[in-house]
Amino acid sequence: MSSDSRSRIYLSPPHIGSAERDFVTEAFDSNWIAPLGPNVDAFEDEIAEYANAASAVALSSGTAGLHLALLLAGVEPGDLVFGSDLTFVASANAVVYVGGEPAFIDSERTSWNLDPDLLAEELRRRAGSGQRLPAAVVVVHVFGQPANMGPILEICSEYGIPVIEDAAEALGATYEGRSVGTLGLLGVFSFNGNKIITTSGGGMLVTADQDLAARARKLATQAREDAPHYEHAEVGYNYRMSNVLAGIGRGQLRVLDERIAVRRRIFDYYMKHLGDLPGIRFMPEAPWGQHTRWLTTLLIDPDEFGSDREQVRLGLEQQNVEARPVWKPMHMQPVFDSCACVGGSVCEELFELGLCLPSGSAMSHTDLERVVGAVRAACPAVLA
Repeated sequence: MSSDSRSRIYLSPPHIGSAERDFVTEAFDSNWIAPLGPNVDAFEDEIAEYANAASAVALSSGTAGLHLALLLAGVEPGDLVFGSDLTFVASANAVVYVGGEPAFIDSERTSWNLDPDLLAEELRRRAGSGQRLPAAVVVVHVFGQPANMGPILEICSEYGIPVIEDAAEALGATYEGRSVGTLGLLGVFSFNGNKIITTSGGGMLVTADQDLAARARKLATQAREDAPHYEHAEVGYNYRMSNVLAGIGRGQLRVLDERIAVRRRIFDYYMKHLGDLPGIRFMPEAPWGQHTRWLTTLLIDPDEFGSDREQVRLGLEQQNVEARPVWKPMHMQPVFDSCACVGGSVCEELFELGLCLPSGSAMSHTDLERVVGAVRAACPAVLA
C-alpha cells in the first residue's frame, strides 16, 4: 500500500474523448453490438488510409494478429522463427501457438530493437553450415521506436524469409517516412488499454497483399465457408473485433497524431528535468525514423546515480506513481529459457538498468512535476 494519498499516476492509461462516445452511441442506437458491422468496416478503412496500407483487418487483439500473421506467412509446426529478444511475451507466444520454435536476436543500442548485423551473421552462419533457416522473422518496434528495417528486409529477402512486424507499441511511428507495420509481409498493431490509442482490447493486421487479408478475415471468423449453412473445411478462430469497440477506435484514431505529439512533449519534459542527473540515459531516437514515445524509458546506472532502477521504481511507488522495468528479455523468461538466443547481453543490460516512466497523454503539469520530483528524490547526489 502506498503511503501517498494523492491520486495514482498510471504508466499509460486510456485517454478517451467525446468522439468515441458518439460512435459507441451510434452502435447502440443501430443495434450493431455483435462482432463486425459498419464501425469495423470503417475502422479498417481508416487505419489502412492512415498507415498507407492496402488492407487492414480488425481483430480482437494484437496477439490474435500475430497468430494469424504467422499462419499466413506459412509457419508450420516444428518451424524455427526468429524474433526480437526485448519484447512483450505475445510475439513469442504466438510462435508457440502455431507449433513453431522461437529463437531470439539481441538488440542494438541505437534503437533497442533487433540487431540487423546479428541477424545477418546468424543467417549466413546457418546457411553456410547447412543448418535450418527460420521460416519467418518477427521484428518488434519496441516502445514506439522503429527498428532498422532496411537491412533486416534486405538480409531476409536474400534468404526468402518473410518478415512480420510486431508494431503493437508503435502505431504512428515511421521508418524513412513510411508507417511501421507496412514494410514487411504483414504488420500488427495493438489497441490494448495502455496503448497510445485504444479500443479497450483489440488489434489490427495490415498487409499489401489483399489475398492474405481476405484469408485473415476468413480465419478470424471461424473459417466459415461461403454457404447458406455453417460449413467449415478447416480450423478457424473467433478473432474479429466488436462493432462497439471499433467505434471507440474510430474516435481515438482522429486524435492519434495529437496524442503522439503530447507523448513526445512528455519525453522532452523528462529529458529537460532529469537529463542533468548523473547516470541517467534516455532511450535514443534512431536516425531512421520517428519514435512515438509511447513510453518514456531511461537507463539508470546505479554506480553514477547512487540508487539502482528498482530503488527508483519503489520510490515512485511510495509516491503513488506507477513505473515498471523495461521488458524482461525473452531468453531470460522461464518459459523460453531453453530457446536459442543470438547475443543477449544488450537486452540484459537494458532490463537491468531500464525503467519506464508514466507517459499518458492526459498527464497534467502537476503529474509531471510529481514524477520528476520522485525520481530526483531517489538520487543521493541531489539530496546531498
